[in-house]
Amino acid sequence: MKRTAPPRLRQLYDKEVAAKLMKEFGYGNRNQVPRLVKITLNMGLGEAIGNPKIIDHAVEEMRSVTGQQPVVTKAKKSIATFKLREGQKIGCMTTLRRERMWEFLDRLVSLAMPRVRDFKGISPRSFDGRGNFSMGVREQIIFPEINYDKIDKIKGLNITIVSTARTDEEGRALLRHLGMPFRS
Repeated sequence: MKRTAPPRLRQLYDKEVAAKLMKEFGYGNRNQVPRLVKITLNMGLGEAIGNPKIIDHAVEEMRSVTGQQPVVTKAKKSIATFKLREGQKIGCMTTLRRERMWEFLDRLVSLAMPRVRDFKGISPRSFDGRGNFSMGVREQIIFPEINYDKIDKIKGLNITIVSTARTDEEGRALLRHLGMPFRS
């Protein structure tokens, strides 16, 4: 199924955010303006060692949140103290690009984050020094796509937003203009 109109957040970026960033940082060319490249979601499940069924539930939940099939991650080496064997399934991850990336970011900012209990904003210090942003979500139930009655266990996930920004200030400004609620 092809979409006729680009996602709402993509239109906002094209019409307003890029112009604001050009003015704010004094870029001479539109191609210098930072833009989003991809969003990666990762769910590490250490409990999968004792209960392999938990991976199936995590894959299903991530599929409903992202709209695409996640990849099951496996252990790279054996660790005896954790009872972990090489090749054992221990999590799932997915990478969103283009339209799905914009739609997911829009749902994250406008629907999921306001549902977090006692939400005071996201820490603006979670940048890696090159303009990429990482955050953790403690409960997967903040996403409206997940049916609360079918949850077997509360699981968290990591979200990494990769951009073409060269500095943390550029990445922070890009996400702030896109509606990311940073703590002040």
